[in-house]
Amino acid sequence: MKSGWSLVWGVGLAFVLAGCGERSTGLPEEICGHCRYVNGFSDFDECTEYRGTEWSVSDMESDCDGNDGTFIIEQACPEKINLGACVFDGGTQRVRRSIVVTSDDTACASAKQGCELFGGGAWVPSEPCGGDVVSYGVPSGEVFQQPVLICEPPIEGEEPGVNEDGTVCTWNSIAGCTEEGRKYKDYASCEPVLTQRPYVPVAARVVDEPDPRMQDPEYVEELDWVKEQIEACACVCCHSDQLSPNGEPSNWYIEAPGNFVDTFFDSGVAFAADYTDSLALGAHDPSENNGFDRTRSPIPSTDPDRMVAFWRNELANRGRTPDEYPGYPSAVPVLSVQLDYDAQSCPSGVGVSRDGKLNWEGGPARYFYVLSDARVSPGVPPNLDKPDSTLWRLDVAQSSDPFEVGSISYGDSPEGTFQTVPEEGAPPALVEGETYYLYVQADVIIPITRCTFTY
Repeated sequence: MKSGWSLVWGVGLAFVLAGCGERSTGLPEEICGHCRYVNGFSDFDECTEYRGTEWSVSDMESDCDGNDGTFIIEQACPEKINLGACVFDGGTQRVRRSIVVTSDDTACASAKQGCELFGGGAWVPSEPCGGDVVSYGVPSGEVFQQPVLICEPPIEGEEPGVNEDGTVCTWNSIAGCTEEGRKYKDYASCEPVLTQRPYVPVAARVVDEPDPRMQDPEYVEELDWVKEQIEACACVCCHSDQLSPNGEPSNWYIEAPGNFVDTFFDSGVAFAADYTDSLALGAHDPSENNGFDRTRSPIPSTDPDRMVAFWRNELANRGRTPDEYPGYPSAVPVLSVQLDYDAQSCPSGVGVSRDGKLNWEGGPARYFYVLSDARVSPGVPPNLDKPDSTLWRLDVAQSSDPFEVGSISYGDSPEGTFQTVPEEGAPPALVEGETYYLYVQADVIIPITRCTFTY
């Protein structure tokens, strides 16, 4: 059976006509994994969470394969923007929660109908559809704050920074790190970092037995180094019960009693060990990030080889092997699938018209791209959001409202916006008969129009 409601229309309808009564929306706490896919009927992205103690890995993989989806074990869906979720078999220990990933609130009625009438599930609307549920991540409506470099004097009692004036410079960025030996929280704020996605509050892995390695001085020394590296970086904004929203870290957290590494799920260890690809997360150049590198392990480090070795040893200590993870080329599919998006031709009327107007679908937007090549799509800052083929990019200022369809023209910068590509001057003129790629986002990593058009 497929996840969601895409292949259960007939069964769901019979279920409804038989008089099933009120359906439960109850969710077990245990999150076994999730599957990302495109619903074959609605064409919307969806993410199905598998919850409860009765799921096996093979059952989840089989269910996800039926949807041609990407399966990630032991992690919740990372979606922030959604219309709501359809809960199947609520109140049991074998629950599916299928999240409709779009900001198109005109689809609220059809999503509810698809869930309840055709799927036999229980619909739980998010805010765009009139519900009370704030979706997974930063509070609904929070605008992505672009990375900013902050230079501050050292805190009292610490040595001067490496800059000539003694300041300490730190990127206020989810990929940013302060100087080695210092703490990120002392030199930057988590508030903008938490708008940069994806933060999801997820219960940590629980290990009841004490870790005997905590009696090994060599291991503890290496563990302390790993923790120090983490504390120097913005990782702590999501992985600290002192800094994460409402004291709810995203599974593992550095203050955990005993060995904090025990709070990592096995899949997270494989991710940190560079067995699953983390490049879609984006990274600062180490030379501009106080020497911290995030191009291998998703945990930035001044010594990537040492960091990767630590986590590979951890995975081996748990009796897991790298070949258990070949089906998960990226542990962040919500980002990687955007980089590799297969753009199709725009519907009639969508593109850039002869008078230069941008016409897109999906509602108000904050980021506008025209690219010469559709093979690489924009990703996240700081290094993936300006593909080489970008001819023109226009951003809406954080303090301004998004712009409505038809209110933006190619090459113009109306009040409340600023051009980021090219950095100066007008973009290249579009050539009649040439094909271009229109990419419009409601906000960073929330694309609403991605298609090619002939000018």
